[in-house]
Amino acid sequence: MDKAKHKVVRRQRRHTGIRKRVIGVPSQPRLSIYKSLNHIYAQVIDDLAGTTIAAASTMDKDVKLEKTGNSAAAAAVGALVAKRALAKGVKDVKFDRGGFKFHGRVKALADAARKEGLKF
Repeated sequence: MDKAKHKVVRRQRRHTGIRKRVIGVPSQPRLSIYKSLNHIYAQVIDDLAGTTIAAASTMDKDVKLEKTGNSAAAAAVGALVAKRALAKGVKDVKFDRGGFKFHGRVKALADAARKEGLKF
């Protein structure tokens, strides 16, 4: 297995382990993160109902940025998803980092969401 495929498999294995422990319920839904090379996506999910409560990404028209694959873009997405979640009445969430390490863009998104008022 080449190095790139091995990285993907390891991330998927970490994500599976996280998903065994982190389950979004109506009182505390799951804030799920996915990042690609060029974009970052965030969703607030109620796993019991199987619904997405709020979502944001760098592809949204509300996010006006020149570059979308950096920490500033991740912070903008974190703030936007927090505002949308708070508008729907969600204050507490469980953070699902998607198997990614908690630094860089993932950390920037989480810090921005906390700054806007989400608790996790």
